[in-house]
Amino acid sequence: MPLARPVRPVRPAVLFLAGGLLLTGCGGSTAASGSSDSPNSSGSSASSGKGSASGGSGGYPVTLDNCGQKVRVDGPPKRAVSLNQGTTEIMLSLGLADRMAGTATWTDPVAKGLEKANAKVTRLADKAPSFEKVLDAEPDFVASSFASTLGKGGVATREQFEKLGVPTYLSPSDCVGKDNTGDGDGSRTEPLTMDAVYGEVTDLARVFGVEERGTKLVADLKARVDKAVSGLDAQDITLMYWFANSQSPYLAGCCGAPGIITRELGAKNAFEDSHDEWPQVNWETVADRDPDVLVIGDLSRKQETAETAAKKIEFLESDPVTKNMTAVKKKRYVLLSGQAMNPTVRTVEGVEKVAAALRAYGLGG
Repeated sequence: MPLARPVRPVRPAVLFLAGGLLLTGCGGSTAASGSSDSPNSSGSSASSGKGSASGGSGGYPVTLDNCGQKVRVDGPPKRAVSLNQGTTEIMLSLGLADRMAGTATWTDPVAKGLEKANAKVTRLADKAPSFEKVLDAEPDFVASSFASTLGKGGVATREQFEKLGVPTYLSPSDCVGKDNTGDGDGSRTEPLTMDAVYGEVTDLARVFGVEERGTKLVADLKARVDKAVSGLDAQDITLMYWFANSQSPYLAGCCGAPGIITRELGAKNAFEDSHDEWPQVNWETVADRDPDVLVIGDLSRKQETAETAAKKIEFLESDPVTKNMTAVKKKRYVLLSGQAMNPTVRTVEGVEKVAAALRAYGLGG
């Protein structure tokens, strides 16, 4: 994800056609780094992963059951490396900049309010760093938002780090109820909820010994969601989420971060019938589904066509297939960062912005 996810991988994907489904290949290089903007897939399969933690006297060692692996941390990390923007922003939100030795895989500017903290942390790479670059930072803990980053074809596998005595952590949102074994961004067997993100915050706070900060951050995020959706009646409103690519657009399926936003608002997703995280869909089908509002990714990376919101809107308003869509004619656009369209703390930002836009457009009561 969407962004904050690794850089959106370009791989074979399922294209929705008006009359059915067609398997097609989408050529291009796989971004092992995981695009924080778009959904991330490929790589290792992370099948189970609700993070449960236990600790001994004094709080350490901490043992986590994380995405099917046991993770043991013997003391508070002092040189943590975050391989994706999503995990980076959680650590920065927890006030852990002084415990971080590096970050990588950025698709958006850092979240507002975290700029000063982020400036204190070395950026190892804008995209995916090499395994050697990460090791040069001498990490004592490595965290990632996506299985494709910590897996075959990514920066390195979890086993490679752990053989060197470096514990790793994978965001539960990319493994709980999700199958990452296919060629796309993965598919979900069950809808993602904010509980996975809140659980990640709690896990990382436990790892670093800052549980009270984690509790406060989760409470603040929940309060923001409640405030955003209070009094909103969006049950008859259809949303469509476009992440990137103007030739074969990546649109949100039912059950990832855009699904969280949609369900929190009580609205409908135009592609609720797809369990793929980010299926590629042809424009005829997009026009046929004709959503009330288009939620579009405003990405700062340069990996696919139509990354910025301006390019997306230019395409929508000039293409003969899309220019007559209801949302296009009425200019009902909501611009979101890639991070807000991925399962991160900034998914809350997505809820807030889409809710505010619905009200501004006179929709949802």
